[in-house]
Amino acid sequence: MRAQSYGRWELCIADDASTDPEVVALLEACAREEARIRWVRRPVNGHIAEASNSALALAQGDWVVLMDHDDLLAPDALLRVAHEIRSRPDVRMIYSDEDKIDASGRRYNPYFKPDWNLDLFRSQNIFSHLGAYQRALVDEVGGFRKGFEGAQDYDLALRCIERVEPRQIRHLPHVLYHWRAHAESTAQSAGAKPYAEVAGEQALNEHFARIGLAARSESTPHGYRMHLAAPERWPRVSLIIPTRDALGLVRQCIESIVMRSSYPDYEIVLVDNGSTDPEALRYFEQLRHLPGFQVIRDDGPFNYSALNNAAVAQASGDVIALVNNDIEVITADWLEQMVAIALQPGVGAVGAKLLYPDNTVQHAGVLLGLGGIAGHAHKHLARADGGYFNRAQLVQSFVAVTAACLVVRKAIYQEVGGLEETKLKVSYNDVDFCLRLREAGYRNVWTPYAELYHHESATRPRDQDPAQRERVEREEGYMRTRWGALLEQDPAHNPNLSLAAEDFRLAWPPRPLPELRP
Repeated sequence: MRAQSYGRWELCIADDASTDPEVVALLEACAREEARIRWVRRPVNGHIAEASNSALALAQGDWVVLMDHDDLLAPDALLRVAHEIRSRPDVRMIYSDEDKIDASGRRYNPYFKPDWNLDLFRSQNIFSHLGAYQRALVDEVGGFRKGFEGAQDYDLALRCIERVEPRQIRHLPHVLYHWRAHAESTAQSAGAKPYAEVAGEQALNEHFARIGLAARSESTPHGYRMHLAAPERWPRVSLIIPTRDALGLVRQCIESIVMRSSYPDYEIVLVDNGSTDPEALRYFEQLRHLPGFQVIRDDGPFNYSALNNAAVAQASGDVIALVNNDIEVITADWLEQMVAIALQPGVGAVGAKLLYPDNTVQHAGVLLGLGGIAGHAHKHLARADGGYFNRAQLVQSFVAVTAACLVVRKAIYQEVGGLEETKLKVSYNDVDFCLRLREAGYRNVWTPYAELYHHESATRPRDQDPAQRERVEREEGYMRTRWGALLEQDPAHNPNLSLAAEDFRLAWPPRPLPELRP
């Protein structure tokens, strides 16, 4: 603390009835030497929540920063927090990136977090560490609650976010907190404090109850999983599948849906874009006469956006699922998982976990700027791997998800005008669609609990001839013109991470970060 470049701080310490006299002597000596250190000795041990409230009672500042007794702050931590408060007068909560530090002082395992991400926060506590709160906000929610030991900071943050707007929660993309790792610390092993996981579940479940969300939380090896309650009646879903011939793939896709899906009410709308294969045409004609199927014929040039828009207009479902013809269902409840999220207020598009046939990840969310315009997070990661800080196994928001398997309410699809069929006939139409959803105030969510195989673009030739390359360049140019600022900094992807790879590796050379200015 004495090394902080920002001088207007106080260190408030609650000694929770320590039995070691050396601890008390040390605190007394520190307080004598440094007037900014204030401490209180509790007569009875009350554990972390009550001790934190005792320390909070000492605080005289407008903001409070939480810090464990064995952890360290970066020298510029409080300066950056103060700068953010001054720069954004409406901010009420601030969090930063973090790393771990061992007994020898070696720092390792930095976690470069996304900007505020409600869905990821309900999967893991990204707010701690470093977590800073407006003091008035902490007082509003009543401070720390006994009974949530081990997750008392998570419980506090959950109660606080219920009272603020998302724009009032700010992320500082700098490692400002060094979390001490030792045998008794959850920094080294979550199993060090098994009661913390139980307390986290309880904190989440009470959060859901307070906001009227019918859901329950379950602790998993990767984080927390939210189980949304099934609606009284599942809405009808229209699955839109464009194809041209490709009998083997489209039959595999449709049969996997029909034979493996447990969803109770759906129709399949097959869009035949000029097929000529006699066997495929016979199959499509058979489908046309089956209940729960529509077959639409469109002989125009391939325009993915227009094909889907036309099919959505004829769809009977209240929910739309855009599905590529090279998709194959893995998990029976994939549609329930996606629809349950899509029905939540504020949610736009929902994306699935798509796998290559070799059981590596093809899609786990879209990251802007990756490889140019956009790319897929965690591409080629093993199916069971947690990925970057377990993000490949946790529900979270992304600015975009792929339309190879995308679920959205029909009304919302039409509200934003569907896919852009003039400027983006083939590429990036799904990214643009999701960005327009986001612009309209919706958040796009990815779930790892809907798994499907994606035999990627097996029926469409690669963009290699001059006309195709010219079309790709036009579409990329449109995306840069329309969404240039976002392409440079995706809020779901920390600026310390590379745009040259899908595996969340560090950016090298470093990408520019905002500098502190007086």
